[in-house]
Amino acid sequence: MSQNTQAASAGATTGAAADDTEEESAREVQVLEFKLGSETYCVDIDYVSEIVDKGSLTAVPNAPHYVEGVMDLRGRTTSIVNPKSLLNVDASEDESKRIVIFDPGKFEDEAAIGWLVDEVYQVVRVGMDDVEEPPLEKDDAIEGVIKRDGELVIWISPVDAVASN
Repeated sequence: MSQNTQAASAGATTGAAADDTEEESAREVQVLEFKLGSETYCVDIDYVSEIVDKGSLTAVPNAPHYVEGVMDLRGRTTSIVNPKSLLNVDASEDESKRIVIFDPGKFEDEAAIGWLVDEVYQVVRVGMDDVEEPPLEKDDAIEGVIKRDGELVIWISPVDAVASN
């Protein structure tokens, strides 16, 4: 075998391995898991810009029912949304302690939006093969359901959740 043929063969093998790695990572996504009420939810980490502690919010007259208020976050007025209202989650006890701030570039009008959540758990890598269709009527905001460790994690699209209200 000539050196050129060996080099081409080695390159093809390396290229195939790289393609497999790219395909593998294309079928996985990182999600941020958080608690709302008694359930665990997640969003694609690409939507998240940061997580902050819940501070004081300023109420906005005539705002939609799901907007808790606004806060100044580094000079930008950020609308703080209660996803429990958006998703019809039992809100009998308000345990919201953290705010997940979303990347404004992901929203059509580039709005600065944050979600009040009870607790932030972790960022995990999820294989797309592990994401199941929602068992009930399709809600545009629900991307799917992930079964892990005997629990269900509900995958939410923040853009669709806000847009559908």
